[in-house]
Amino acid sequence: MATPAPPPSPHTPAPQIHDRHPLALALFGLTLVSGLIDAVSYLGLGHVFTANMTGNVVVIAFALAGAPGFSVTGSVTSLAAFLLGAALAGRLATRNTGPGTSGARQPRRLRTAFLLEAALYGAAAVVAFARGVDGLAQYWVIALLALAMGIRNGTVRGLGVPDLTTTVLTLTLTGLAADSRLAGGTAPRQRRKVLSVATMLVGALPGAVLVLHGQIGWALVASAALAGASVLLYRE
Repeated sequence: MATPAPPPSPHTPAPQIHDRHPLALALFGLTLVSGLIDAVSYLGLGHVFTANMTGNVVVIAFALAGAPGFSVTGSVTSLAAFLLGAALAGRLATRNTGPGTSGARQPRRLRTAFLLEAALYGAAAVVAFARGVDGLAQYWVIALLALAMGIRNGTVRGLGVPDLTTTVLTLTLTGLAADSRLAGGTAPRQRRKVLSVATMLVGALPGAVLVLHGQIGWALVASAALAGASVLLYRE
């Protein structure tokens, strides 16, 4: 009697995809959004990260040491919301890839996760326009953005697309240098790595300009619109 195949894992690596594949284009779009969100959270929300949790851990240490301009409360709020979002992404993945489901449900899962992300940016924009980003409203905006980024990171992690994490560039830059021909490597996916870095830079620049001119709400509207457009780029 044949042994039944194990159920698909929510973290099974995706097959190799080229840079013009609809999924790659969607992930490049979300990388651009990450630049915008990093600008909003770090420059406009009290030096808090909502996408980069490594940064938050370090910021908490800075604040505990008494460094000015850093908030333990803000960073802890971000960490907690991010973890909740990642847990929701894991739950969504399990429900759509567990026993009795088919691979056909993966596109719907991705669209659901990315649409949730766009909706949370929209909700953060509503709070920013209605209440500003001071006092309690600031923590609501932080929580909404970190929740969105937790959902995104939990979802993208399960895709296993090399060099397209959409939020963290450390490994991408490491690979760009360590695998380069200068280092004796073959420079695999070099264009993708460069595009990932450039895309985040392109998102962070206008995000910083908007924040520095007091337009955090519009930066969040732009993030929601771009995240929604990224969903439209993705098809099976």
